[in-house]
Amino acid sequence: MRNRSVPTDTILPHIVYRNVADAIVWLAHAFGFVEHYRYGDQPGPVGAQVHLGAAWMMLETAKAGSASPAQSGLRTQSLTIFVDDVETHFNNAKSAGVTLVEDLHETVYGELQYAALDLEGHHWLFSQHAHDLSPDAWGAKIAAR
Repeated sequence: MRNRSVPTDTILPHIVYRNVADAIVWLAHAFGFVEHYRYGDQPGPVGAQVHLGAAWMMLETAKAGSASPAQSGLRTQSLTIFVDDVETHFNNAKSAGVTLVEDLHETVYGELQYAALDLEGHHWLFSQHAHDLSPDAWGAKIAAR
């Protein structure tokens, strides 16, 4: 389903973790991410690329000038990942003991989604289009072009 209020274009975020190897295992178990590759040696990988369906991301080891939310005590971003069956994804994450910060719900802008935190405090939204809504249908102001 398409939803004009929430496009699903490609972006490749780089997410910082204290231990990339631990993050790969956790993300696979909790959210179903699949490892594509790792690189570098320090005792563990310096970085990696993982994906969940068509959502790809880079994992990087925290270094001087960078920190995970758990290290900094701040939330710096929220990542939205689109999945085909968000209800099953939610139940799997819940069974894995993931910290849920929003239960599965339908948004005013036509998404069925939930929010969770990972092992380093990164905020994740997992979402599935529920309705095709124009942004003006729920009160957003469309920019003039």
